Amino acid sequence: MSPPTELRRVLSLPVITFYGMGTIIGAGIYVLVGEIAGAAGMRAPLAFALAGVIAAFTALSYAELSSRYPVSAGEAVYLQQGFGRRWLSLGVGLLLAVAGMVSSATLANGFVGYLHVFVPAPDWVAVIGLVLVLGTLACWGIRESAIVATVTTLVEIGGLVLILSVAAPNFAHLPQRLPEMLPTADAAAWSGVLLGAFLAFYAFLGFEDMVNVAEEVHDPARNMPRAILIAAAVATVLYILVATAAVLTQPPERLALSEAPLASIYVEATGRSPWVISVVGLFAVVNGALIQIIMGARILYGMAREGWLPRALAYVHPRTQTPLATTAVMTAAVLALALWFPLVTLAKVTSFILLSVFALVNLALVRIKLRGPAPAGVRTFPVWVPSVAFVLCLAILAFQMLA
Repeated sequence: MSPPTELRRVLSLPVITFYGMGTIIGAGIYVLVGEIAGAAGMRAPLAFALAGVIAAFTALSYAELSSRYPVSAGEAVYLQQGFGRRWLSLGVGLLLAVAGMVSSATLANGFVGYLHVFVPAPDWVAVIGLVLVLGTLACWGIRESAIVATVTTLVEIGGLVLILSVAAPNFAHLPQRLPEMLPTADAAAWSGVLLGAFLAFYAFLGFEDMVNVAEEVHDPARNMPRAILIAAAVATVLYILVATAAVLTQPPERLALSEAPLASIYVEATGRSPWVISVVGLFAVVNGALIQIIMGARILYGMAREGWLPRALAYVHPRTQTPLATTAVMTAAVLALALWFPLVTLAKVTSFILLSVFALVNLALVRIKLRGPAPAGVRTFPVWVPSVAFVLCLAILAFQMLA
């Protein structure tokens, strides 16, 4: 009997970095900046900065864990190493797959807003067409999917640079308007910032997706930590700049009403048709949704290979070397969620699930580090990094539950 087909190691450091940047940048700023401005008002940049700090600590934990255990189903493996409880690892792996489904469905709904700039197609037609195309591409091959993700990421970054360039004159008003962007001691002001940060946290998601393709990365112990840190840093800087440009260009209450917020900013700043930024927005949303499907499929595949799920889900096609069964499961679930739930609900559910998982992952790393030194060649950080990340994740979860 021939051995089962394995995944291919075809992703270099630049490709996995752009892959991560694509899912981070495409997973929020083009879709949710208006909703975040609606929650935080002129303090939307602060909400993004706060979310970036919370995400940064957990990204450091993921960087170390991906160097220690460069395998698919990353978080499930991390928790198994940290706690040794199979039920916990399986439960978290399934939660992450569900989060991938919900996140991709969120982006599919965001796609509709930008598509309406060009074609008044029924929402359900647009969603079904998009999800089926993405599922087919995910089945085609990881190299092909990563190339699409890399090219699309460059387009996404170009779109954000375009927004910053057309909104640049408004930065001259920043000194006068800065007091509006800083919170007062008023509890209501901080409540808006924290709610905005909770939504903005969704826009930083993506570094956790990167670890689930570690088995397809060259020299993952070295390249995965570098790629995660570079991608998270670039996204944070771009988000804060774009959020600042957004609230300086258009009142937050108007941004909150827009289905395609960056297109709305472009129109406000230039008075011209937003077709260019709308095309970029479509690319960004498509890229993020594709990577979420790929990520979820790898999580389910990794758990099936470990025997935690039915073995049939571990099937890898000999020619494409992709996990076809789990990709089909992801595609069907994304389609159902995108048709049934609104965008903000999906984003909040994703953030809640992933913050819960991140808290557990950070705690697992603390336990792993306290047992002894890491193997040679592993990128490590002080134990206080995952400890702070754990507390931050719990704090924002507590706020959301009490709000």
